[in-house]
Parts: sequence; C-alpha cells; structure tokens
Amino acid sequence: MPYYGFYGIDMYYIVLIIPCIILAVWAQTKVKSTFARYEQVTSRRGLTGAQAAEAVLRQNGVAGVRIEWVAGRLTDHFDPRTKTIRLSNAVYSSTSVASIGVAAHEAGHAVQYAEGYFPIRLRAAIIPVTQFGSMAAFPLILLGLFMNTGLLIDLGIWAFSLSTVFQIVTLPVELNASRRALAAIEQGGLLDEEEYTMAKKTLTAAAMTYVAALAVSLAQLLRLLLLFGGRGRRGR
Repeated sequence: MPYYGFYGIDMYYIVLIIPCIILAVWAQTKVKSTFARYEQVTSRRGLTGAQAAEAVLRQNGVAGVRIEWVAGRLTDHFDPRTKTIRLSNAVYSSTSVASIGVAAHEAGHAVQYAEGYFPIRLRAAIIPVTQFGSMAAFPLILLGLFMNTGLLIDLGIWAFSLSTVFQIVTLPVELNASRRALAAIEQGGLLDEEEYTMAKKTLTAAAMTYVAALAVSLAQLLRLLLLFGGRGRRGR
C-alpha cells in the first residue's frame, strides 16, 4: 500500500486510523449514554456510591483508604499515592445503579494495590516513561525528517511505542477492576439481580473505551512503522 494515494491523501491514515477513531468516538458515546440511562435507576437498597465503595473495600479486607468527593462528571479515580478513592458528583452521593457500579470499580483498583496486583504496579511504574514518550515521539520524528536522520526517526517510533505499551497494560488492569467490582456487588448483595445486570452493562461500556484507546494506539504505531520504519534505516 503506498504512503500517499490520489491527491496526496495519506492512505495509511484512512485505512488504519480513521476506523479506530470511529470506534473510540462510538465507545465514548456508548459509555456516556449507558451511564446516563442507568443513572436514572435508583438501587433498591439505597446505597450511595461512597457506601458501595466502602462495602467493596470491607469485603476485601482493605483498610486505610479514604473516599472523597471530586468535582466533575465521570472524573472518578483511585489515587494510589494518597490511597484515596475520588468519586464525582454523579457518583459519590448518588444511589443510582450506575453510580454503584462505577464506585465499586474504583474500589476494585484500591483492592488491586492492596493485594499487590502486578499489572497495576507495572502501570504505575511506567507512567513517567510513557508520558515522556508520548510527548517526545512526534517532535523526534519531525526533527529526524527535517535533518534526514534515521536515528531520530527510529527514536521517535520507539518513544511512541511506550505509550502503546501503557495502553496494553492498562486494558487488563481495567477489566480486572471491573471483575472485582461485579464480584463484590454480587457477593455482598449490593444490588439485586436486575440491577447487577445494569451495573455490568455500565462497566462493560466503560471497558470499551480502553479497548478503543488501545486500538488507536496500535494503529498509529503500525502507521508510523509503515511510513518511516524503512525510511529511518535508509537515512542513517
């Protein structure tokens, strides 16, 4: 497949990147619509998101983790540095089925750290390197093209590959946190059977955003290799 097709169009971008971008947009739309749908369903037990997170921690024997409110919508996350679960406006004090699913998922991350789950430890360890790689990749490639230096191009591709590694590690971490959340919800009776299905759909939709992010990153890496891999070696 040529680099440029008719009228100077980047065919690799069209064939590899655009379908993945469409997938990513669909995944983001899906998670927002699914959360909005089940945000309207109040759980019969009346637990809030914060209480659900506490229940998941308690079931797994995890202590010393704080649960705090954070501004924004779907800004929920676990901060391992301070051992804090931060739940957003739509989750912290909400009694909806969706909020319980999201809160339990974030508590699942706290359980992962408490148990020494290797993939999440690995992800935390490589964050600084992958952040640098994502920032440096395209400047290195552009500089390599400008200077006709294959080494800089190859370094740029390697730098970008670090961000792809991060996405590869992130996917099982997120899937595992959701599995832990759903197991705790079921075993602890936090939701009834019908509500459990709704929470599962919410977390499944969220997981698709990570699948899409990985697909975009892999497609971009493949595009860079096809575009510049051979050129970088010839330019040495």
